[in-house]
Amino acid sequence: MNIEEKVVLITGGTSGIGLASAKLFIQKGIRVMLVGRSYEKAQAALQTLGYSNMVQFIQGNVAHPDECRQIVEATYKQFGRIDILINSAGIYFEKSIELMDETNFDQIMDINVKGTYFMCKYASGYIKKSSAGAIVNVSSDAGINGNYLCSAYCASKGAVTVFTKALALELAPYNVRVNCICPGDIDTPLTQEQFQNESTKEEDLKVMSSLYPLGRIGRASEAAEVIYFLASEKASFVTGAAWLVDGGITAC
Repeated sequence: MNIEEKVVLITGGTSGIGLASAKLFIQKGIRVMLVGRSYEKAQAALQTLGYSNMVQFIQGNVAHPDECRQIVEATYKQFGRIDILINSAGIYFEKSIELMDETNFDQIMDINVKGTYFMCKYASGYIKKSSAGAIVNVSSDAGINGNYLCSAYCASKGAVTVFTKALALELAPYNVRVNCICPGDIDTPLTQEQFQNESTKEEDLKVMSSLYPLGRIGRASEAAEVIYFLASEKASFVTGAAWLVDGGITAC
């Protein structure tokens, strides 16, 4: 298959790692369907991508399984194929277990876990038709190690990591590879939300960066490069893997 014929479906594609991934896939000649909840953010994303004819946008919330189905069906109707799925949609709350209420817990699980699961469920049938299909889920270093004051988030990303491994076994007979990346702190809007106090933002970022052996947090483009590799045929013998993109923090 010519690379120009391939189609990638990216959830959480209007910002952060998802948007950086979209930019890279377009540069590589792969057509992109972006998924996001906000029409306004989508317009900004499309402007960032230069309003390329290689990209389309569909509005949807992956927290709702029926919307996952609609997203997948609309993508297939638009392009006639789905070769790659990138599950980048995710949310984060930093709360102790005593303060975490059921509403916030359900929000994390609905987007991070159910969204990933049901996008895979509905897209996998189409991806099986590809000669070399791939799914890349965005987990977290918190899906490998526990992090302070985010037990619910850790639980959600731990679920994504192990789900990735299980689905890799299920889809391997169809030559569909399933992997996830486990990034540390990446300079994205999701990370920036942690620096709510403008007066201490610069110092807070320095403290966060000091935790990493490489002395800084990551860039969305760096995570996107690993996603592209795992989705490409250069990683043809890689499946069921959880790739750390974390500046060495889990090695500490």
